[in-house]
Amino acid sequence: MQAITSLRNTQIPFVIVSARSPSAIYPILREYDFNCPIISYSGSLMLDADRNVLYDAGMTKEYAAKIIQFVKNRQFDLSWSAFSMDEWLVEDTDDPRIIREEYYVKARAKRGTVNALEDGANVNKILCICNPGHILEIEQEIGAAFPDCSIAKSSDILLEIMGKGITKAHAVHRLCSMWGYDIKDAIAFGDNYNDEEMLKAVGYGFLMENAPHALKERIANHTLDNDHDGIYHALKKMNLIKD
Repeated sequence: MQAITSLRNTQIPFVIVSARSPSAIYPILREYDFNCPIISYSGSLMLDADRNVLYDAGMTKEYAAKIIQFVKNRQFDLSWSAFSMDEWLVEDTDDPRIIREEYYVKARAKRGTVNALEDGANVNKILCICNPGHILEIEQEIGAAFPDCSIAKSSDILLEIMGKGITKAHAVHRLCSMWGYDIKDAIAFGDNYNDEEMLKAVGYGFLMENAPHALKERIANHTLDNDHDGIYHALKKMNLIKD
């Protein structure tokens, strides 16, 4: 928090960019008594510091239903979730994988289908909580069946599926344009595969030490891990903050 507070004092904007839903991001802000704009669902939804919607895009509920039906027909070893604005829909709220995800993100899912969403509602993201031994196979099959989707692995078990062109990189570029900044002046931090495009798009992209080894070979700038103040050390090295 010291690094973020120092940035605010120098009028440098700070934004949280996450694959999570808004309701899974705001508890973190409340815990640290902090507020800022957020980019949610890996770029599908953007909200300002007052929670006003800046951008909302995704897939139609009909298209989302096709993807969900595909994974069910293929009998993949996974649990699916669908997110629309701040609504989290799942097939089975008693599934241990859903219960575990609720614990980590401090949000609650509800049983339902995307067909029940109101007409015109965007499905911002489909999340597949997969068997880690099959996630790459699942990613490849979904990608081949739905080539227009933006698909990214955010952990060894989490597969994020968004609408066409939705990425963290695209969202950061859009927000920079809204605020009148050149994206090459932006700094970003990330620790997994769904951060790769964003880290390459900004002028200064830093990979956390806890990131997968394969990703470290593709991103040049590294900093310390999440438990050792990696963001603070990178910003201090750039002389953007002081002790």
